[in-house]
Amino acid sequence: MRIRIARQRARLSQEMLATQLGVTRGAVANWESAVGVMPATARLERLACVTGVRFEWLATGRGPLAYDESPAAEPPIDAELVDDPLERRLLLAYRTAGRETRRMLLGLAEAQLATARVRRSS
Repeated sequence: MRIRIARQRARLSQEMLATQLGVTRGAVANWESAVGVMPATARLERLACVTGVRFEWLATGRGPLAYDESPAAEPPIDAELVDDPLERRLLLAYRTAGRETRRMLLGLAEAQLATARVRRSS
């Protein structure tokens, strides 16, 4: 998600960024995907330079996004960035629900997680 933010902030298309980094557009799309892998450190450093963001922010999400921004302008270190529209809907539903509904939703999600773990370990 941070790679997409950096690319869009620099007003680069995936193709333009790929050309500057010497990779394919598919590699950039993979890095930007929710389940994609992060590029190697050297490439991440180059990506930070090309897009004008701080390496630390790009690699970890900590600190200011860019050199001209103060840390106070950044989201908290433990902030979660939500890119999936379904996840956004679920988060909104959870945040606007009452206490009992929140407990029910959390219990349902945790039960589903436990079931998935059991299936994977079998």
